[in-house]
Amino acid sequence: METHADLGAFLRSRRALLRPEGAGLPAYGSSRRRVPGPRREELAQLAGVSAGYYTRLEQGQSPNASDSVLDAVARVLRLDDDERVHLYSPARPRPKTPRREAEPERVRPGVRKMIRSFGDVPALVLGHFGDVFDSNRAAHARVVRSR
Repeated sequence: METHADLGAFLRSRRALLRPEGAGLPAYGSSRRRVPGPRREELAQLAGVSAGYYTRLEQGQSPNASDSVLDAVARVLRLDDDERVHLYSPARPRPKTPRREAEPERVRPGVRKMIRSFGDVPALVLGHFGDVFDSNRAAHARVVRSR
């Protein structure tokens, strides 16, 4: 499984491959640069993030980078589709245990029997998202009358 340190190594390697002129940075005559590719600060500015944030991203210390930040960094680094997928994989590690399919919501027979026994008291059974799963006659009559 890839880690956030792998994300940093990937970003550093792609930054080193990019020529500063290719990233839209001005060439400063014949002065030699200490680092291949754009500096972290330059890349951060082109991506629209702070230099500190980009540095933490390269150091594997920002595990919750947003999609917009990763998209901006990918754009500046001129990543192709495969490299973009690789960029997102350590940033979005898969869960250790596979997620189970959610069980469909159901009203248990005992709950149905209970709300039916309320007589003239309106009762509804709602799901997690406010869906009405069951109601007694009093609740149904009240809804019909209020329309």
